[in-house]
This record gives sequence, C-alpha cells and structure tokens, in this order.
Amino acid sequence: QVQLVESGGGLVQAGGSLRLSCTASGSIFSITSMAWYRQAPGSQRDLVAAITVGGYTNYPDSVKGRFTISRADAKNTVYLQMNSLKPEDTAVYYCFAKITSGTMSENRYWGQGTQVTVSS
Repeated sequence: QVQLVESGGGLVQAGGSLRLSCTASGSIFSITSMAWYRQAPGSQRDLVAAITVGGYTNYPDSVKGRFTISRADAKNTVYLQMNSLKPEDTAVYYCFAKITSGTMSENRYWGQGTQVTVSS
C-alpha cells in the first residue's frame, strides 16, 4: 500500500524558517499532484501550497511570498520551505498526494501530520 511520511516540523521563533518533507512509498505508478495543508485547533484543514506534475504551484495569499513548495519526482518527495514564519502559522501540517498505484487505481492519500509551532 501507499504511505506518506512527513518530517521537519518543530518549534521556531517568529521570523524563522522550517523545511518540511514528505515522501511517498509503496506501490506507486505515478504521482499527479502533491500539496500541503494545515489545521490549527478548532479550525478546518486549509490548503497551504500545491504543485502539479508539471510544476504549476498554487498558494493562498496568507503564505504567498513566504512559503515555497517543490517536488523531487525521482524521490517521490515534496518539500515545503517556510520562511518568515508567524505565530499564526502554528498548526499541524499534512502532506497530501494524488497517486496512481501499481494496480493503476488513483487514490488520494494523507500523511500523519507534523506539528509546526511558531513562538512570538
């Protein structure tokens, strides 16, 4: 089966940087799109950044210019570079991917989440 494993979360001061990584493993034929979402306590899960197989990226205004998503297809990995972090960026960050498996079925997968805490 397919799994997404995230790493790179932690505690950082406001203005600092963190880099999240997410690697997909298992029976993978292709990865169509990958993205990062975040969810703060009591809030819904919101899109932070997305990237397609062609490299097209999408960001909400709240992170545009501060966050950068990239992917390394040979490693089945997506990254999220987060700069100029603010306390309001504090949340659990989830990796998401739309993957076609070795059985040629396309499904959506989520990582387990990684905590990002930004102190003021």
